[in-house]
Amino acid sequence: MTLWGIVLDSPDARELAAFYRQLLGWATEQDYPDWVKLSPPDGGTGLSFQTDAAYIRPNWPAGPDDQQMMLHLDTGTDDLDAAEAHVVAPGAVLADFQPQDDV
Repeated sequence: MTLWGIVLDSPDARELAAFYRQLLGWATEQDYPDWVKLSPPDGGTGLSFQTDAAYIRPNWPAGPDDQQMMLHLDTGTDDLDAAEAHVVAPGAVLADFQPQDDV
């Protein structure tokens, strides 16, 4: 078996893909109304996004009755302040709680 894809659900696949395209600078490999795939410039596993009309956004940190997070993507940076500005510009929302000071 080979892992050849990671798929993130969203209420709007194209909107979420546009966020990650701007964040990562990856190219669009496939673009359909309810499915978008981005590919990294050096090859490897890309990210795909699919529209799910019933999608419920998770809360962080989640309480006992909240939608739980099932997956998150970890990325790295040498300049946290610049990275925060970079992700907020296309629409990210910074969480009030972070488990570490350098995240």
